[in-house]
Amino acid sequence: MRVVIAGAGAVGRSIAAELLENGHEVLLIDKAPGAVSVERVPEAEWLLADACEIATLDEAALERCQVVIAASGDDKVNLVVSLLAKTEFGVPRVVARINHPKNEWLFNDAWGVDVAVSTPRLMSALVEEAVSIGDLVRLLRFSQGEANLVEMTLPDGAGLVGTRVGEVAWPQDTALVTIIRGARVLIPDPDDALEAGDELLFVAAPAREAQLEKLLSPRRGGDEDA
Repeated sequence: MRVVIAGAGAVGRSIAAELLENGHEVLLIDKAPGAVSVERVPEAEWLLADACEIATLDEAALERCQVVIAASGDDKVNLVVSLLAKTEFGVPRVVARINHPKNEWLFNDAWGVDVAVSTPRLMSALVEEAVSIGDLVRLLRFSQGEANLVEMTLPDGAGLVGTRVGEVAWPQDTALVTIIRGARVLIPDPDDALEAGDELLFVAAPAREAQLEKLLSPRRGGDEDA
């Protein structure tokens, strides 16, 4: 897979190194000479240029890319790169970094963003995920599909404990994608029985999150009597 990363700061370089380790082809773009540190990620291609210019993206051959990552520290730059990648070059997957939470509302399909990643939001979500049992935690927003990656740890006393995955009437527009059980990562199988303490990861429409949380929560006394 060919990936272009706009922004060669610490975030962009870290992403590049990870992708290269996984066997992908990576091009890093930055207009700041000080950011072009070829020795730090020598396996990557490098381009000293302004990623907000169509001529630069032409030189980068964006039409041959499967993914563009707008990873600069400037939200305006990330939005422009995302829009150009999607509208001018038809890149199938555009991922954009959100630096300031107040700008999060802009990072959607209108600006060509398929997946928006907010570092402050993600960090707070991971803190919540680490300490919360029985509460739905939003980890990531998929802009184009209007869906979120959400997590909930199944608490003791939840009505679904012991229920097979295939027997659960999950809410519409909701998909269980992974069960994390201790050190194991399980691909959900219809015959798998849910256990207390399971971390369940879903892709769900925002409108279904409350319904999903209610389904996974412990039964109340009144519910059991019903």
